Amino acid sequence: MALGKEDIAKRIAKEVQDGYFVNLGIGIPTLVANYVRHDINVEFQSENGVLGMGPFPFEGDEDADVINAGKQTITTLPGASFFDSATSFGMIRGQHVDLTILGAMEVAENGDIANWKIPGKMVKGMGGAMDLVASAENIIVAMMHVNKAGESKLLKRCSLPLTGVGCVKKVVTELGVLEIVPEGFKLLERAPGVTVEDIINATEGNLVIEGEIPEMVID
Repeated sequence: MALGKEDIAKRIAKEVQDGYFVNLGIGIPTLVANYVRHDINVEFQSENGVLGMGPFPFEGDEDADVINAGKQTITTLPGASFFDSATSFGMIRGQHVDLTILGAMEVAENGDIANWKIPGKMVKGMGGAMDLVASAENIIVAMMHVNKAGESKLLKRCSLPLTGVGCVKKVVTELGVLEIVPEGFKLLERAPGVTVEDIINATEGNLVIEGEIPEMVID
């Protein structure tokens, strides 16, 4: 059974450790803040100038002036701060963010990521993604394993314009958890009900399988 976006976020939340400063990209990554353990202290940073983001607000409690980089309304935790883009990107470029969680359209087996432009589509610009992938030492990608046509998004080489080169450390998809190693995508976990054969068929890039692959634990 392939996972939904919420389950992908729940699994990635297990990667967040006590004391981390974490940047959440647009899309599935924004959901991670909802599922981080309550017994650890984590600061979520948004590149539009927020440190101390909390979970999404309940319906009716939204404040249109408090948003993340994807223009979604958010909550803030006690002690949160707001600042300009220069300060925000000073944090990012100065490598003060411990973990960056991004969405992607493609990831290559060597850790390249493409997540900002589809040729022929109108875009405003690369935004902060370039800075995030160039500066962060720990990058986890939250994405769907295949596109709407059923074609793999975990590739030998990215076909779309790159955002960063050789920077991704781990990928979590609806089918499993994969680590980038020199040989390619190393399969660490598979989603409940998903077989290794399913993941082999859905992965264009080189897939490294060692021993028995455990099922992903979501809750």
